[in-house]
Amino acid sequence: MEDFLVIDLEATCYKRGTEPHGFLSEIIEIGAVMLDTGARVPRWEGDWIVRPRLNPVVSPFCSELTTLTQAEVDGGISLAQALDEMLARAGEGAWRFASWGFFDRGILEDNCRRYGIPYRMPRHFSLKHEFALYYNRHPIGMAGALKTLRIPLQGTHHRGIDDARNIAAIAARMLEDGWTPRYVTAQEFHLLKRRR
Repeated sequence: MEDFLVIDLEATCYKRGTEPHGFLSEIIEIGAVMLDTGARVPRWEGDWIVRPRLNPVVSPFCSELTTLTQAEVDGGISLAQALDEMLARAGEGAWRFASWGFFDRGILEDNCRRYGIPYRMPRHFSLKHEFALYYNRHPIGMAGALKTLRIPLQGTHHRGIDDARNIAAIAARMLEDGWTPRYVTAQEFHLLKRRR
């Protein structure tokens, strides 16, 4: 089985309904854990703080949610550099891009398109939807999945690196429980749920 590069992204945000006119959410943190699916342990992890280009202000709501300050984000690197470093570390081996849900892939594709960065990630799958299929339940948040599996939350929820660690721990437990990935798309997930 391919290893999983578990990624969690944090992005600029405002409390719903208070976004400035023309606001576009931009990535401000990439947390990544390469999970060895055979040994079910992390091979490596990385954390990159990213400086947004189009809407560089980090709202108080965003800082409270993520704990990332304006100064930290101002001192970040470009998204292109962060992705180059992460992909260089991941290397050419057999691995897949995994996240909790499909949001992270979507915002990464969107930000790459807006910045003119080639999108070079391999095939993606959602551990959130794999979890729901394997344990025969509705999709739930990461914190709910940790609670269901009785895995303690590590670090701070809504920090990219901490959430990536937690998602990797969920994937490791699923593998221990006998899960085999189905790698379903969002559309396939809904079709499978309707048939049950």
